[in-house]
Amino acid sequence: MKEEQVILVNEKDEKIGLMAKMEAHEKALLHRAFSVFIFNDKNELMLQQRAAHKYHSPLLWTNTCCSHQRDGETNIEAGKRRLQEEMGFVCDIKEVTSFIYKAPFDNGLTEHELDHVMVGNYDGSPIINDEEVESFKWMTLEAVKIDMIKRPEIYTEWFKIIFDNSYSSLQS
Repeated sequence: MKEEQVILVNEKDEKIGLMAKMEAHEKALLHRAFSVFIFNDKNELMLQQRAAHKYHSPLLWTNTCCSHQRDGETNIEAGKRRLQEEMGFVCDIKEVTSFIYKAPFDNGLTEHELDHVMVGNYDGSPIINDEEVESFKWMTLEAVKIDMIKRPEIYTEWFKIIFDNSYSSLQS
């Protein structure tokens, strides 16, 4: 199977090339990414716990789903595709903000992403893909904020950055 590629971009989100995902993370090159935040009618956020066998950040809690756009795919198309692949459902989503961040990991990889943050609403239970996701739970944004302060080690580095950066955009 061919390794997934990411879209290398400049700071204006203009495509400058394609590169294998692992190589882009090893070289800490800026690439396009997205993060989806799904809320229910109680205004609770669906969090996912990453699968135990993931190559980085296993068993840590993070936003509903996140990944990288494929070449030629819109942000919304990518977000809906990944929701289906990881959480087993699709719903309407909209982009609310984007920003650049850089997060190095202990394993030598670095996330250097221009992240497109999207939100949607869903009230059902996901059918999680156990290749990607260990578990899920619903929490209010305020509860997540408090828990991140008390137990930052149980959350992914990118989720903490995205949450802090996008908190006001996530509140409805």
